[in-house]
Amino acid sequence: MVNTVERVEIVLPGKVEPEGLELHRGPVPVPAAGQVVIAMEATGVSFAEQQMRRGRYYDQPPFPFVPGYDLVGTVQAVGGGVDSGLLGRRVAALTKTGGWASHIALDAADVVEVPDGVGAVDAETAVVNGITAWQMLHRKARVRAGQTVLVHGANGGVGSILVQLALAAGAEVIGTASTRHHDGLRALGVIPIDYRSGNVCARVRALAPRGVDAVFDHVGGEGIVDSWRLLAPGGTLVSYGTAATRDDQGSGSLPVLKLLGRVWLWNALPNGRRAYFFNVWAGRAYAKNRFRARLRSDLTQVFTALQRGEISAKVAAEIPLARAAEAMRLAESGTVAGKVVLVP
Repeated sequence: MVNTVERVEIVLPGKVEPEGLELHRGPVPVPAAGQVVIAMEATGVSFAEQQMRRGRYYDQPPFPFVPGYDLVGTVQAVGGGVDSGLLGRRVAALTKTGGWASHIALDAADVVEVPDGVGAVDAETAVVNGITAWQMLHRKARVRAGQTVLVHGANGGVGSILVQLALAAGAEVIGTASTRHHDGLRALGVIPIDYRSGNVCARVRALAPRGVDAVFDHVGGEGIVDSWRLLAPGGTLVSYGTAATRDDQGSGSLPVLKLLGRVWLWNALPNGRRAYFFNVWAGRAYAKNRFRARLRSDLTQVFTALQRGEISAKVAAEIPLARAAEAMRLAESGTVAGKVVLVP
């Protein structure tokens, strides 16, 4: 952690290329009652920020704003009513926006302590990616030992954690990825399929003739129909993104609305299969305390899995916050495995 007397933040001013990101400086925030101020040690570049710079994240705030979906850092100051024992503790938080800053004020109830022995950068790879993977696997699909699951983008930020958690749960895992990532997936115990081969469905059917028990699909678009068709009786489809439409023009909400429509239609069919569109923020608006309790419980489980070696941190690169444009370009290049992490 770098001690500074000012706050440094990266601002997304509008629909710009990565080089259009702006670096601003200002005073370090002072915590209000119930808040903590965190000195950021690591924050990430996720698919959400890639969509936000195009104005296509379905509920992003109006420009300009500070991106940053999650972060890990040390509590530097506490406001009234907050346990002073948090001072100096390493914590993690989901922010959706605001994480790309050297200091940030957050409600103390929204932070989760990082266990001793887990470094900031390693922990950062497992915050939004880990909580997404854990909740999709255990709260939505409820995957059990002996089942077979298909993970699209098995080498990605969420996918790489998802396959490891599924294997730890005793499932057989089939994962789509480009061929350069296949050896790494095989080493984990994943059966890889080249998503560019054009015969993904046939390959999955050859491996699982009755279908798979769960599909985790971040791609969306028309390919989501194939994911549904690959389900075994009683299987579950969990859709959690629209990567196929990242570079499209027009409304960022339309691809999500189409997915939601398909999910509603499929769930109305009397075939015993289920579909979900997963949103990590679901329920926060009307059940904040329940949301916080689940976040704390599930993220603690993820960090414990990281401690035990059941999942490993996949860091594509560590890049200084001031070079956020470079980090964004790298994350969007599709050439790296794991998460691009910004550090002070």
